Amino acid sequence: MKSGRVALIVDDEKQIRRLLRLALERADHQVYEAETGQAGLEAIAQRRPDIVLLDLGLPDMEGVKVLRRLREWSDVPVVILSVRDDAEEKVEALDAGADDYVTKPFDTAELLARVRATQRRSLTETGDPVFQSGSLCVDFSARQVKRGGVEIRLTPTEYSLLRVLVQNAGKVVTQRQLLRTVWGEKAESQAQYLRVYVTHLRKKLETDTNAPSLIKTEVGIGYRLSAEKL
Repeated sequence: MKSGRVALIVDDEKQIRRLLRLALERADHQVYEAETGQAGLEAIAQRRPDIVLLDLGLPDMEGVKVLRRLREWSDVPVVILSVRDDAEEKVEALDAGADDYVTKPFDTAELLARVRATQRRSLTETGDPVFQSGSLCVDFSARQVKRGGVEIRLTPTEYSLLRVLVQNAGKVVTQRQLLRTVWGEKAESQAQYLRVYVTHLRKKLETDTNAPSLIKTEVGIGYRLSAEKL
């Protein structure tokens, strides 16, 4: 009987994808493939795999960048497959959220054992890449923000700030936590950074900046993003 487990291979090398597909299908996985990082992110959002096998050298973006974007909204287990065996590369990938790192060429039996171990350790479900509150829609897999169906252009800092608020939607996020997450630990006392960028976000996302309904100020504490879905 099939287990119903779903695997996604993100690799631009056809022969590797074929090898992995055969091995995973023999291990009772339903297998999907993607040749680019962006296609991989979209497939994860659509297919909700139980395991992702991710190459670092993709044609459109580095695998580590794919991983960082994925970790903005999902805890799906990820095993890196790469010809790169440099210790710094491995550390960077693991720090970015990889669950394991396997160097090519690899032994198929060992790889499957690592896949099984990674899946056993993972108890979390893949998150939803799309957040909606009122007229605001944030698609993490596409890194796209819309208000009333119209795309809103955000700077990298604005996007990072909004991402933290979305990840904690409905909860109060302290000023210190926002400053530390978006700007780093050295910025924890620089509350003016936060006020300026919250103002920028409100101008782009709120219907009425004088009476904000999306990003609420919790006086003396921090900010809270409304999680109300209208």
